[in-house]
Amino acid sequence: GEGRSFVAGADISFMKDLTTKAAKEFGILGTNAFNAVENINKVVIGVINGFALGGGCELAMACDIRLASDKAKLGQPEVALGITPGSGGTQRLPRLVGVAKAKELIYTGSIIDAYEAEKIGLVNKVIEHDKLMDSAFEMAKKISSNAKLAVQYSKEAINKGIQVDEATSMFIESSLFGLCFSTADQKEGMAAFLEKRKPNFTNK
Repeated sequence: GEGRSFVAGADISFMKDLTTKAAKEFGILGTNAFNAVENINKVVIGVINGFALGGGCELAMACDIRLASDKAKLGQPEVALGITPGSGGTQRLPRLVGVAKAKELIYTGSIIDAYEAEKIGLVNKVIEHDKLMDSAFEMAKKISSNAKLAVQYSKEAINKGIQVDEATSMFIESSLFGLCFSTADQKEGMAAFLEKRKPNFTNK
């Protein structure tokens, strides 16, 4: 975004004259794209610099972790255009910030700054503009130093578990926990802990 936008949202001039059918298909296209981001078996860190509005906010919410510049602005202002969020905004925002706050933000179309977004849990952390990318790479390095499959299974457990009832979510977690014990990295990680050394993970 070069300090201007993470993603400013969809092209309003393109959307203006869409039919009901075309608009639904456009929403589904965005939903499918953001679902792919959310469900990829790698960790996705959204680095939000500038505006993340409408579809931009929806893309940010599909990321696993969101780091925001102190210059960032986020929101779902679609109601001011006579539409609803169409690519996951009404579904992901309540899961991240709670139903009441999500309704407030969506119904009012408010655009909030990075500090308010951090306060309500929409972003993980606010970082000074000139340190943003370094901080993102530092976090990515820390994540990638851990066992790849364990991180991948953790993401799968969270993403699947949040969509179902508690009993089912616990079954998902215990199944993936058990699966870890079929990996070489589990053997190496625990051996390294007992031997008081750093693990040498092979991502297998």
